[in-house]
Amino acid sequence: MVNIVHTLVDDDTLPDLDTRREIADLFRILGDPTRLGIVYACLAAPMAAGDIAARLEISASLASHHLRLLRAARLVRAERRGKNIYYTAADVHVIRVLLDMADHAAEPVAEDGP
Repeated sequence: MVNIVHTLVDDDTLPDLDTRREIADLFRILGDPTRLGIVYACLAAPMAAGDIAARLEISASLASHHLRLLRAARLVRAERRGKNIYYTAADVHVIRVLLDMADHAAEPVAEDGP
């Protein structure tokens, strides 16, 4: 598996400091289980804030607070339909990162070899 990883990256893949800070901020924002759950809830189809709150069993005001942070981080986007606002994952990059991380978390822990 290590050889596959090395073919995906090269020596120029180290982002500059500002980019690393931005990436770290995105992971920090996603490090909250409620915010992570909100983004996962928005992967399959757009959802209204009230529906997100009900699905995660949190208050509407807490869902709105987290959605505001997730929008500012460009992890979700909002679309107004009449009186309602629906939220969805911002783009395919967000979807891929979350699905890849879920796959990674589900992998069995391997023993470190020699």
